[in-house]
Amino acid sequence: MSNHTKFFINGRWVEPVKPALLDVIDPSTEEVCTEIALGSSADVDRAVAAAKAAFVSFSTTTQLERLSLLKKILGIYNERFEDVASAVHQEMGAPIDFARNAQAWSGRAHLESTIEALERFQFSEPRGNTLVVREPVGVCALITPWNWPLNQIVCKVAPALAAGCTVVLKPSEIAPISAVVFAEILEAAGVPAGVFNLVNGTGPEVGQALASHPDVDMVSFTGSTRAGVIVAKCAADTVKRVAQELGGKSANIVLDDADFEAAVTKGVDACFSNTGQSCDAPTRMLVPANRTEDVYRIARAAAAKYQHDGQASEALGPLVSEAQYEKVQRYIALGVQEGATLLAGGAGKPRGRQRGYFVCPTVFGDVTPEMAIAREEIFGPVLSILPYDNEESAIAMANDTVYGLAAYVQSGDIEHARRVAVRMRAGSVYINYPSWDTRAPFGGYKQSGNGREYAEWGIHDFLEIKGVVGWGS
Repeated sequence: MSNHTKFFINGRWVEPVKPALLDVIDPSTEEVCTEIALGSSADVDRAVAAAKAAFVSFSTTTQLERLSLLKKILGIYNERFEDVASAVHQEMGAPIDFARNAQAWSGRAHLESTIEALERFQFSEPRGNTLVVREPVGVCALITPWNWPLNQIVCKVAPALAAGCTVVLKPSEIAPISAVVFAEILEAAGVPAGVFNLVNGTGPEVGQALASHPDVDMVSFTGSTRAGVIVAKCAADTVKRVAQELGGKSANIVLDDADFEAAVTKGVDACFSNTGQSCDAPTRMLVPANRTEDVYRIARAAAAKYQHDGQASEALGPLVSEAQYEKVQRYIALGVQEGATLLAGGAGKPRGRQRGYFVCPTVFGDVTPEMAIAREEIFGPVLSILPYDNEESAIAMANDTVYGLAAYVQSGDIEHARRVAVRMRAGSVYINYPSWDTRAPFGGYKQSGNGREYAEWGIHDFLEIKGVVGWGS
């Protein structure tokens, strides 16, 4: 609690330059659970200066030294695992089992996969008479979202440190508690002063100051496409590298040879996971037009298990904030207005819920591609089911979006699924709901961003390439 109103800069917990506090709301109760300090450009200047000074020595550490550091971080992360899960449970309202088994787990998994990748990573290689060298890019600003706080913090911080970079982290001010716990973990692991710095604050005050700072060499941003455009524009004047993981409206094609009972049920579950607050959630389910009656029956049954009956469902927490709640309510009303068929859920809070930003998990049928609920990112448990006439039209419909973060394909024939998967214009394609793989590259096409995260793909993004010609002479 004592560190919630401080920043971690140059190896110490410090007070902000200009004192300002923000309430943090527990979305399951709508009550204040703590407060954090809000940073300013002056705090950004302090943190960037610390990172810049630390880069001189940290960039020259050996691969083995950085491996040892990451392993220490992992060890202490495991010791504080319950603290991490408790933080996410409080700041997001995530059910505690989900906070442990998905949210906190993801931080551990990214540390493990980054360590594995670093153990085999080649930072230099001879090519004829030239030595190709991969060197740390420099001071990195890491701006992370509220929906998967540990996932996005660790899959940026771990590869940045693995590469030899120094960082300034700005987590979401909506869900900042887990970031404070993570900073305490790095402090306990003995991360050298200035290598990792934490400044809380808003996007306009801290995020934009980091993105435009002349001493920041790279920005890694995860958030909405709208905010990503602002970050890129702020970074443009200093021509710094920008890596972005942005919005999504992922299609889930159920092919005619799929097991419909399993494919539709798991598709509803995947859309509703994390209360629909995932950028790669399969929110558009594309199904054969001649099977819609079966699909709608299965989808209704799958959604029904999430309905509240006087008590909270352990499978579905609240949305993260009042603003997010109101946004999802607007989209549900818009879906009805546009003429989609409401199969499950609908407007308002679930029965028995007067407090908390809980929503009714909602399924729409008879959705057409031009409807807003089929085109815009809702970021809540709202599934749109779109009928298709043939496979070619399904593929065209799936790719007809400004986004390209993820796509899903369901089929009883793996070769059939593979043929469709390779035609998806998305950074990640998932066949028959596989397990989460933190060793696979993650990132988007089109307006879903650029760059890739996870394991060695993340390390590559924090490196510059140098060619030393004549090395072999």
